[in-house]
Amino acid sequence: MPTSAPTVRIQLEVELQYHVGEHGADFIWNIHAAHTPCQTVSAERLFISQAVVSRLDTDPFSGNRYLRLHAAPGPLTLVYGATVDLAHHRADPATLGEVAVQHLPPEVLGYLYPSRYCQSDRLIHTAIAEFGGLWQGHGRVQAIMQWVQSRVSFTSNTSNSSTSAVDTLIARQGVCRDFAHLMIALCRAVNIPARFATGTDYGADPVLGPPDFHAYVEVYLGDRWYIFDPSGTAIPMGFVRLGTGRDAADVAIATIFGAVTSQPPVIRAHAVVDAAQGLVEPQRCAQALSTS
Repeated sequence: MPTSAPTVRIQLEVELQYHVGEHGADFIWNIHAAHTPCQTVSAERLFISQAVVSRLDTDPFSGNRYLRLHAAPGPLTLVYGATVDLAHHRADPATLGEVAVQHLPPEVLGYLYPSRYCQSDRLIHTAIAEFGGLWQGHGRVQAIMQWVQSRVSFTSNTSNSSTSAVDTLIARQGVCRDFAHLMIALCRAVNIPARFATGTDYGADPVLGPPDFHAYVEVYLGDRWYIFDPSGTAIPMGFVRLGTGRDAADVAIATIFGAVTSQPPVIRAHAVVDAAQGLVEPQRCAQALSTS
């Protein structure tokens, strides 16, 4: 049975710096924390260095929040901050079964199909051979994740914006985005709905570099979406969901129209620990976690 859990409170700040070319540029960002049943966003703040009009919209289907503006030539700095409380839904993995396609909610069906970076139709034979005989539930999804981890090494600067799940399987190396695409494609190949999620890499080993955005996976089991981190580089209990989609094409952190140069993002995310308020440090746990 699901169990109640203490709250994780993350103080998040994202700083992005650009230099915009002489003709200006249009930006669309997906850096605002999503509002979900288990993720409460408060005390938001936004700083934009240029005196321009911005617009924030929420996609009615995904819940993703998109900030957009037209920037003038010259320097542009954007700083987004928020306090985010994560009161995860937790469940015993042994109780979570897969849902037959005929019983899936209509809003989940789109995550069964192949997509630009997750060519599940090209991985059906591999997926059936490796996972077709396993018990159909959380354990099978866990086996898919472990299979990906055993065959792909985390190596920075080995992939690019065109690298797909099939490319990653061939190259046997990649970053969090590549691990996520491969796991999603394999799940869909055995009729398990899976989607791409973005957040920040809370708890990642500093040897991997400064804090950064992070790609992970959500899989539909039982009656909701559960979190999986196929790259294994961060602590899922500390993931603040920014966006979800079929793959990375749906949830780009920044989409830019125009001549722009950028600096690496500066991400600051720390947990507020206060036993009196029931606020705990994120840690790895054996329970299945969901913010849906």
